[in-house]
Amino acid sequence: MIGYVPGDSLSHRLDPRTKLAVQAAFAAAAFAHTTPVGLAALTVLALGILAASATPLLPTLREYRAFAPFLVAAPLVEGATLGPPWFVPGDAVFPALASYRVVLLLLVSTAYVRTTTARDSRAAIQRLVPGRVGVVLGAGVGFVLRLLPLLRADLSSIRDATNARLGGERSTVERIRLVATTGLRRAFLRSDRFALALQARCFAWNPTLPPLSFSRRDPPAFALAAVLVASAVL
Repeated sequence: MIGYVPGDSLSHRLDPRTKLAVQAAFAAAAFAHTTPVGLAALTVLALGILAASATPLLPTLREYRAFAPFLVAAPLVEGATLGPPWFVPGDAVFPALASYRVVLLLLVSTAYVRTTTARDSRAAIQRLVPGRVGVVLGAGVGFVLRLLPLLRADLSSIRDATNARLGGERSTVERIRLVATTGLRRAFLRSDRFALALQARCFAWNPTLPPLSFSRRDPPAFALAAVLVASAVL
């Protein structure tokens, strides 16, 4: 399950503001360099980020297997034709590269989530975005990082329970309906409990946030972000 994992990797020791800068720069470069050569270079960088954050590649890809049908469907639909030759590979190249770009972004985002606590993410956003806007964004990001792993776990348990009750013998539409409706009910239930917990703990918009400080490890990461932004712009 994707979530924060305590550790002592290089990414764990970076300031969260630095990691946000690298994430944003990587996304900009990924949208600017859409050729196979550019994506190949970004692949090497993404693998380096995973290694620096002690994030395993294959388990991470398995966590996003639910997105695989959508990523694969895009190039298939784009390349399909209503008559001979039925499929044009050239038409499927661009959407295939776009789908692969999404995979790279998911990998880099996972490295951030696994090495940054929700409190540190909130503190970083509130320091980067001033005023009430930053407070709202920081609180929202903190809520998402806390609730998303729980919702994913709920969906997994629902699928396991459905399969244990011979749900695999039902039609695909029926299985999707059961998982979706039960998942929505659990999501609303968790939202109600979460709101009640916030009230019980006197949720404040100006909490005491953890201190953040840059170290000697952050300048090289900022330099990497600057290079990525420059490559995207130039």
